[in-house]
Amino acid sequence: MTTAVRYHVLHETRYDYGSPVSLSQQQLHLSPRILAWQRVEEQCVDIEPTPSWRRDGLDAFGNPVTWVAFHAPHDSLLIRSVMTIAVEPHLPADLEDSPPWEAVRDLLAYDSSSPPAEALDAARFLFESPHVRVKHELAAYAADCFPPERPLLLGVQALMAKIFSEFTFDPEATTVSTPVLEVLENKRGVCQDFAHLMIACLRAMGLAARYVSGYLLTRPPPGKPRLIGADASHAWVSVHVPGSAYGWVDFDPTNNLLPDTEHITLSFGRDFSDISPLRGIILGGGGAEPEVAVTVFPIDEEELPDELSAAIESRAARE
Repeated sequence: MTTAVRYHVLHETRYDYGSPVSLSQQQLHLSPRILAWQRVEEQCVDIEPTPSWRRDGLDAFGNPVTWVAFHAPHDSLLIRSVMTIAVEPHLPADLEDSPPWEAVRDLLAYDSSSPPAEALDAARFLFESPHVRVKHELAAYAADCFPPERPLLLGVQALMAKIFSEFTFDPEATTVSTPVLEVLENKRGVCQDFAHLMIACLRAMGLAARYVSGYLLTRPPPGKPRLIGADASHAWVSVHVPGSAYGWVDFDPTNNLLPDTEHITLSFGRDFSDISPLRGIILGGGGAEPEVAVTVFPIDEEELPDELSAAIESRAARE
């Protein structure tokens, strides 16, 4: 029997506008998916001021999503997502057992006959999307990772390791709109860039890959306390393995590892634009930038910090 690792997660986004916002509509991807290896024990999204209108549902990819609208003027906005979640070990048993990558490519290629439902669902993640291009330069970069007959997951692992070794993590090098070909040329960026690049390479090879957003547990130096708000959202890649028990397998090119119990999945889509944590339109506001703070805290490892404990207690009182 596998043992799940349980976490409290606090994700706060705050806007202090330079001028009042008279109208706002927002889409929030802040609620985690329920997966075979991930159980959501408690979760809520609190918003201040109270929205004029709110609806919770699922987006086109099956991700939990919240839509809100504000019809009254306001000069600040606080969105707080609090969750308790359990993640079970879910690494694939053996990467060599995956089918040859060419067989997967051929299965996903266009066919005028009726494709199996599994391939039809994966087809959404084969093509270009707003932040992912499918270009020959990207296929050329990935080609040495996929020699003939190589098992798919070994090829993907090799590509992940190549990106990790050849690219530098640099928060100042890119913005959310930096083109993936520019990332390839400069070999610098952040987790979002590396995920987009790896997805673009895989799609250029004819393989289905999707963008995954979530959280990654970070550990403080020995003897130091865990800092509230010091973590951040994270991004990685999931690759489709048809006709097997795997289904989709995750890879984290920023850290050169296969995500397991220290990765918490929020949403997945074609790229970042599908599942941005907060996206919308406002009238007014003066162009303010958000302040974002994330805390991922393992339950039972150490005493819960006062700020996170207060957020959980406040949620419980409202329920």
